[in-house]
Amino acid sequence: MKNLRALKAIAIKTINDESVEIAKLVKSVNDDFFVCINMILHSKGRVIITGIGKSAIIGQKITATLNSTGTAASFLHAADAIHGDLGMIQKEDIVICISKSGETPEIKILVPLLKEYGSFLIAMVGNTASFLAKQADRIIDTTVSREACPNNLVPTTSTTAQLVMGDALSVCLLEARGFTSGDFAKLHPGGSIGKQLYLKVGDLFPRNQAPQVNYDDDIRKVIVEISSKRLGATAVIKAKKLIGIITDGDLRRMLEKNFEVNHLKASDIMSKNPRTISPDILVVNALALMRESNITQLLVVENNVYKGVIHLHDILREGIL
Repeated sequence: MKNLRALKAIAIKTINDESVEIAKLVKSVNDDFFVCINMILHSKGRVIITGIGKSAIIGQKITATLNSTGTAASFLHAADAIHGDLGMIQKEDIVICISKSGETPEIKILVPLLKEYGSFLIAMVGNTASFLAKQADRIIDTTVSREACPNNLVPTTSTTAQLVMGDALSVCLLEARGFTSGDFAKLHPGGSIGKQLYLKVGDLFPRNQAPQVNYDDDIRKVIVEISSKRLGATAVIKAKKLIGIITDGDLRRMLEKNFEVNHLKASDIMSKNPRTISPDILVVNALALMRESNITQLLVVENNVYKGVIHLHDILREGIL
């Protein structure tokens, strides 16, 4: 087995080799590429992605990216297509066939069938002289000089090139459609990324109790309120207005400085001008404020009225952090 230094050199060479080939793909952003974008934008059908082997796996990822960014897409394995699943393709669909060689047996069977259907065929291919390239209406060229594999056999650089061109296509379509972060959130309501785009403080803080003490309550009341509400802090209220906050950290610092605490009131140990946040603020922004201030909770205020507390643990439970 090679030593760690040799393996590190191999890993770095692989990354460098692939990055050099990927940089060459800028030449593939040509007239054909923009015709493909225009056809997809104005199509009344879906984008059907097909391929075989490793190209099929890349095709599945491109399909997922298109769907998540506003372009309806479906994946059809080339082998399944020629064994009964070809019926999923409708006349107005646009087909993107992904292949390095453009010469695999399944592709050679599938392509003539697609032409009979009248489908607009885009070849994402690494051999522009291949059967697939010659039959396609347009070509997205993903040619690479060689694979990162030392034997130039294992699909490595070629599949990376396919993935990159798929991303380039998806991002162009996203921009052309005016696809926004709000649109993204609608398509990702259950994921942590989507939650960052739509989940608001008002969705979380009502799950918690709203700890509060009056400004002249004694220290025992303060301790009981913080302990019972289990949020590590309590708001301090005077004449129904928020005037401060007491955290468990404030209590510890107070005990370090005072031997006699029985006489202390909430107003004696509170921190004035506490950090507050509105219910309509995104949770991800609340998290940023907590990080900036090095705190674990924020008091929620609406129309100058104290409503409750959002805690770091609430955000953790949602998987946003």
